[in-house]
Amino acid sequence: MKRGDEVAMTQSTEKAVFTRPHALLPVVTNYCPGCTHGIVERLVAEVIDELGVEGKTVGISPVGCSVTSYDFFGCDMIEASHGRAPAVATGVKRSLPDRIVFAYQGDGDLASIGMAETVHAATRGENITIIFINNAIYGMTGGQMAPTSLPHQVTQTSPYGRDLETAGYPIRVCELLATLDGVAYLERVSVDTPKSVRTAKKAIRHAFKNQVDGVGYSLVEVVSTCPTNWKMTPEDAFAWMRENMLTYYPLGVYKDVQAEGFANAAEAARARAEGCPIACGEGVR
Repeated sequence: MKRGDEVAMTQSTEKAVFTRPHALLPVVTNYCPGCTHGIVERLVAEVIDELGVEGKTVGISPVGCSVTSYDFFGCDMIEASHGRAPAVATGVKRSLPDRIVFAYQGDGDLASIGMAETVHAATRGENITIIFINNAIYGMTGGQMAPTSLPHQVTQTSPYGRDLETAGYPIRVCELLATLDGVAYLERVSVDTPKSVRTAKKAIRHAFKNQVDGVGYSLVEVVSTCPTNWKMTPEDAFAWMRENMLTYYPLGVYKDVQAEGFANAAEAARARAEGCPIACGEGVR
C-alpha cells in the first residue's frame, strides 16, 4: 500500500469526538485569559445542541462582560439595558411561549441594578432560564465592588477592602431566591476542574430542560474568576476562588421542586400553601 493510500484510509476512518457546538459561532471570543465566560458559553451551546432547540431559542445579553454574548451564540439574541434581562426575557416568553428563552448575566447586572427584575421574575415563576456568572466584582467597567464582593475584598471602589459597616454583606443569590415560591430550580456550580465542568453542564441542561417541560423559573449560578480585575494570574485566581469564594458561596443544589416530588413550581407552591384557604383557592369571591 502506498503512503498516500494509507493517509486517505486513516482520514476516512477518523471520527471527530470534540467539535465546536453548532450553537456557538466560529468566531474568536474577546474574554481575558483565565476568564470562565468562554467555558460557560460553550456549555450553554452544547446543551442547546443536545436539546435540539437552537432554532427556537432566544438569548438575552445585558450590559457587562456578557454583553458580547450575541457575537458568539448562533441563536437569536437580544441586548437588554443594564439589569433588565429578566424583564426582556419575560416579555419574549409571554409573547412567544413556544420559544426557549435564557438570560446570561453577571453579578453586577443581576444582583445590583437588576435585582428587582431578578426577584420579581423569580417570584412570578416565569418559565425562563438564567445563567448567572458570579465573579465577585464588576468586570467590564473596571473592577468596582459588586453586590457579591466578599467581606474585606479589595476592589477599585473598596481599596481598603469591603467595609461591612458601610457596604453591608454580600448577597447570596441562590439562598435568597430559594425562599420564593415561583422558583423551580437553583444550583450553584463552578468550572475550575474537569469534574466541575461536567457538573456545571448537567445543571445547565437541567435548567433548560425545566423550561422545555414547563417546570418553571430556573437559575444556575457559576462561581467564576476575574483575573484581570483581581490582578492575579489565571492560576492564582482559581486558587483564590477555591480558598475564598467556594467557602462563602458553597456549591450545590439549593432548590429542585422535581427532586421534592412535584411536577412544577406551581404545584410545589400550592403544597406549601396548604392550610391557607384563600391561597388554595377556597372561598375566593
